[in-house]
Amino acid sequence: MKKIKEIIVVEGKDDTTAIKRAVNADTIETNGSAINKETLEKIKLAQQTRGVIIFTDPDYPGQKIRQTITEHVPSCKHAFIPKEAALHKHGRGVGVEHAQPEIIQQALREAQLMTEETVEEISKEDLMFAGLMGGPSSKERREKLGRILRIGYTNGKQLHKRLMMFQITKEAFAEAVRAIQQEEKHE
Repeated sequence: MKKIKEIIVVEGKDDTTAIKRAVNADTIETNGSAINKETLEKIKLAQQTRGVIIFTDPDYPGQKIRQTITEHVPSCKHAFIPKEAALHKHGRGVGVEHAQPEIIQQALREAQLMTEETVEEISKEDLMFAGLMGGPSSKERREKLGRILRIGYTNGKQLHKRLMMFQITKEAFAEAVRAIQQEEKHE
């Protein structure tokens, strides 16, 4: 098994165990969403020496950890898994620790770098027109969009920012919306 160059930031010991089942990698554990300065310093050093991939749970605390790290160490890569791939088999919780090794491997292969550079902007009106904000099935559509574009799930307020950070083009966005519409026709 080839070793992953970057250090993977996860939430806890069970996530580290799941990562090591899937790949040969080193991890830093945040031990929850209240990340202390010492952990942030470790992540900064890891980014300077080897690079970092943030791989947190697809839930609100995982998103909070991701945002905190991004504020302090902005040049990290981000790996995401869909919520349905992170569910406990008996419905008790959601987390990276529940994902199959193949899902973890794929997420790490597809890890992306967030950036603030500008692309042709997708407007909030585009999001509303696509049924991603303010509609009865907006949440489900955002989940599908996050899976298709491999940018993870966000709430309506954060979706626009995430699309811009990952430099999702209008064309890629439109293609993903068409894919969602196709999926919905077959449901």
